[in-house]
Amino acid sequence: MSPSLSFGQTAGQDMKNAGTETKKAAKSTGHAVEKGTTTAVDKTKEGGAVAVDKTKETSVKTYNRSKEGVQKVTDPDAHAETKAKNRTTEANMEAKDDAKRAKQKAEHDKP
Repeated sequence: MSPSLSFGQTAGQDMKNAGTETKKAAKSTGHAVEKGTTTAVDKTKEGGAVAVDKTKETSVKTYNRSKEGVQKVTDPDAHAETKAKNRTTEANMEAKDDAKRAKQKAEHDKP
């Protein structure tokens, strides 16, 4: 009789390897979930900031247009000057908001 050769692992070794592989897979999945959650939080924050900025801009523009309409009726000479000031203020506000959004996006995209 010849001695039998064993090519496989023992049942204990198989179980240990399966446990290690399961642990690695769970860890990998956890990292993917964490990354996805972080991305979702960042995108939600960016979306919220954009919504707040746009709401603010719209409110300011609406207020300015109302003020300009009243002024056009009550003091037509001052209307053009006020209108120009309002447009400048609005343009500066939009530029500032755009810069803030760009900065947030750059911070988010940093590795």
